[in-house]
Amino acid sequence: MSSATYIEFLLERFRRNPDHDAIVWSDRRYSYGWLADTITQWMDTLETQNVPRGAVVSLEADFSPNAIALMLALIDRGCILVPLTSSVGQKKPEFRAIAEVESIIEITSDDRMEHQSTGVQATHELILRLKQAGHPGLVLFSSGSTGKNKGALHDFVPLLEKFKVPRHSMRTITFLLFDHIGGVNTLLYTLSNAGCVITVTDRSPDAVCATVEKFKAELLPTSPTFLNLLLLSRVYERFDLSSLKMITYGTEVMPESTLQRVHSILPSVNLLQTYGLSEVGILRSKSKSSDSLWIKVGGEGFQTRIVDGLLEIKAESAMLGYLNHESPFTEDGWFRTGDAVEVDGEYIRILGRKSEIINVGGEKVYPVEVESVVLQMEGVEDAIVVGSPNPIMGNIVEVQVRLSTDETLAQFRSRMMAFCQGRLARFKIPQKVVLSDNALHSDRFKKLRGNNASR
Repeated sequence: MSSATYIEFLLERFRRNPDHDAIVWSDRRYSYGWLADTITQWMDTLETQNVPRGAVVSLEADFSPNAIALMLALIDRGCILVPLTSSVGQKKPEFRAIAEVESIIEITSDDRMEHQSTGVQATHELILRLKQAGHPGLVLFSSGSTGKNKGALHDFVPLLEKFKVPRHSMRTITFLLFDHIGGVNTLLYTLSNAGCVITVTDRSPDAVCATVEKFKAELLPTSPTFLNLLLLSRVYERFDLSSLKMITYGTEVMPESTLQRVHSILPSVNLLQTYGLSEVGILRSKSKSSDSLWIKVGGEGFQTRIVDGLLEIKAESAMLGYLNHESPFTEDGWFRTGDAVEVDGEYIRILGRKSEIINVGGEKVYPVEVESVVLQMEGVEDAIVVGSPNPIMGNIVEVQVRLSTDETLAQFRSRMMAFCQGRLARFKIPQKVVLSDNALHSDRFKKLRGNNASR
């Protein structure tokens, strides 16, 4: 089978919609005709630049027109892609070494290509298996409970398979990053349905809302942390967001209070919880309603089961394995997500990571439940709940808070204790309070709770 067949279904859709907007970048529009032609040009360039078929290539870029076209040309060439954005910063050399990168391609800020060979020859068993099959691949990095970055190697063929089924065409903001499973999924979903990829380099609430208004975005895939910042900033009052049809949220657990408030200010927008991990891909999901945290997950190519209260997934699009860590799969091929869930018939509710559960004298506390209450308090911009060791209870609940008020620690602690009475069980009320002047989220708009696993 020629590797060209892997993206031929995409090229056919591009050619059928030559005048439609494919990409908006730096306030410029690029058509599907342009994209199809540019992919062909990159195929020729990769040949003249002597990038071998099947090479492990780090594509160091963001969602620019040439980065998108080059990504698809590399897939066509059967290469194993290692997307890296500026968000990983000084970890790039470490990630290149783990992935055994053979060629580095950087797309500069003005959308030009710079290429160099590393002189490395990949020898990892999983990489060699993929090369021998002649399949394109994808390496994504996530941090596990130990904080060690893990490189997940995917065969791109099953990842592409689900995009062959036509679905809704939407004008979509690329909020999730180029090197995140959600970002890759957003890109391929949008292009495979001849939608428009609306890029943003500034992911602040102001910039995102301005982009929604200017380019009539219909879909915003984002995180609960971003939505909380959106609420706090009240920028939704300054921009016309009427084009938005759907907001999808994932990457971390959504506080119920945040979801309820977003639903109340954007009642006509469908709010959909998504679920996915770097190791298995993005599952299809259906929320019970826009203001509900109960969802169905699965869909074609996915099976789910609950073992000891934890979600496990078997996926046709699951990774081949980690490049630098032992296999996380059970003997019968199920991936242990580590996510604790409640079950109600066909629906589940994600409570949080098992590793983040706080044991207070034998009682379980899920951080998001406490955060949901504290975030309702006037003047609280953000809050993170963690366990703090205690010689008597084992752990007590600690909350780290960023305030917009000028309260002292003692004043806020007193107000918080009164607010939580009746809203939380006594053992769930934070006993330790830390005030922070720093942002409590990463540049991926995810809470800095500690050693979080990327999802």
